[in-house]
Amino acid sequence: MSVHKEVKKVTTHQLQEMKRRGEKIAMLTAYDYTMAKIIDHAGIDVILVGDSASNVMAGHETTLPITLDQMIYHASSVIRAIDRALVVVDLPFGSYQGNSKEALTSAIKIMKESGAHAVKLEGGREIKDSIERILSAGIPVMGHLGLTPQSIYKFGTYTVRAKEEEEAKRLIEDAKILEESGCFALVLEKIPAKLASEVAKSISIPVIGIGAGGGVDGQVLVTHDMLGMTHEFSPRFLRRYLNLYESMSGAFQQYIKDVKSKDFPNESEQY
Repeated sequence: MSVHKEVKKVTTHQLQEMKRRGEKIAMLTAYDYTMAKIIDHAGIDVILVGDSASNVMAGHETTLPITLDQMIYHASSVIRAIDRALVVVDLPFGSYQGNSKEALTSAIKIMKESGAHAVKLEGGREIKDSIERILSAGIPVMGHLGLTPQSIYKFGTYTVRAKEEEEAKRLIEDAKILEESGCFALVLEKIPAKLASEVAKSISIPVIGIGAGGGVDGQVLVTHDMLGMTHEFSPRFLRRYLNLYESMSGAFQQYIKDVKSKDFPNESEQY
């Protein structure tokens, strides 16, 4: 009789406990079953089904084109692979801004159709109503401040945010508003390390950084970037743990060569 080892699932409550203990939170993106299974099995705390799928999976220049149904497709694929990680799904551009009723409908659709555990929204005080409405339905919300890629056309650039004192002050206020609204955690993207650290100290919910230094409560990277599958993207905050682009190219070229030279399949590789 095989004894099935009970896997302890990561919860929003546990993440807050981790912050209290000073244990860092590790988060990565996933958009499909196979990759999510490997990441979950490795012991990651949080998996983000990011709207970055618009870039790395669909080849769009921005995150704007991806739809709610496409996000649900990616999220469902990931959820089927998960034993342990907390799975957070991005609400895509246009599915929550400016209309808290639509925001709630979008969040409910994601949760019902994908089985995800939480949603993530970009923005501060301007989406407070949407956040509160989603939370009133019992759906956990993760916030996202700093560089908010869905607002690329407003900012006109992907450079570091909140370098000016006015914007820095507003960012700290927004972080407090998100905490008060009931968000369970917050992503801070591409802001000065000193400011990020200040934000993490001034609120009690976990702050997960990307390009925001080491003074926050956890880190997130896009999996395809940290594995070196994308090679044209090299921001300062990115550490490449592998160079899969080269390894995969090599494998593909070898396969082509073996097929052309009739080396593959050999005697033992056939029936």
